[in-house]
Amino acid sequence: MTGKFEHIAVLMGGWSSEREVSLASGAACAEALRGEGYRVTDVDVTPDLADQLKAIKPDACFNALHGRWGEDGCVQGLLEMLSIPYTHSGVLASALAMHKVRAKDVLASAGVPVAESVVLSRDDAAREHAMEPPYVLKPVEEGSSVGIYIVAKGMDVPRDALLGNDAIKDAEMMAERFIPGRELTCGVLGDEVLDIIEILPAEGLEFYDYEAKYTPGGSKHVLPAKISPNIYHSIRKLTLEAHKALGCRGVSRTDFRFDENPDGSGELICLEVNTQPGMTATSLVPELAAYNGKSFGDLVRWIVEDASCNR
Repeated sequence: MTGKFEHIAVLMGGWSSEREVSLASGAACAEALRGEGYRVTDVDVTPDLADQLKAIKPDACFNALHGRWGEDGCVQGLLEMLSIPYTHSGVLASALAMHKVRAKDVLASAGVPVAESVVLSRDDAAREHAMEPPYVLKPVEEGSSVGIYIVAKGMDVPRDALLGNDAIKDAEMMAERFIPGRELTCGVLGDEVLDIIEILPAEGLEFYDYEAKYTPGGSKHVLPAKISPNIYHSIRKLTLEAHKALGCRGVSRTDFRFDENPDGSGELICLEVNTQPGMTATSLVPELAAYNGKSFGDLVRWIVEDASCNR
């Protein structure tokens, strides 16, 4: 039996660099929603989405898009114009969170610790060091670790890799101080802060990259993360503060680095807030929800029943 909505359009695919991941997320969510009793229409999003939705006439949209155009406020604005309730964050929060520089400005002003960074073009990033290594180069407006390069101490700039990557050929880049230590992530569901997972990339992978995120066995998840109670508390507190500072709605996930090495700084740094977390078989939010007693069906039902306009 469904709730306030009966017919759900699951938006997936699109044309961003994260299309394949979105298709996987969307297929999983559509199947789960059907299992919960909803009438579901799968929508592989194209630039004529407005016409697609006018023909389908859904009660609400489950946004399973990832990356540009689906996660950055664009599709959210379209759905507002069409007055179709939709899931996850609204126009402003989506646009802010997707733009790494603007997001950091907002987070820092809210007291959430972030790493020092500078913005430059891809060509400039390939020409000379943007800052003293080690640092991380990442596109300002991409997700799923697309186009990320770690520049280690003593390493030359990754010129050939940067200039040969067509996915970021027009991208504005951000160079961010590299934070050593443990990779930790925490989720928010409404006003409820979930627990914390430590992510350990599989042997041979440099960091929690695209392969580690979406390949079975690409990473090991430790839940709950084995960290001290005070750091656990701090991460959960900062996760909710980040969610609220950006104006997120529904579900979000915030990633951190914690440097607890004996010769480390002991600092805890927020890396980014994800307003459209992955919903695949290897994704983190479904795992966090399950640990808190919500099945995958429970999770997608909650997300879709939270849908609205004016988010």
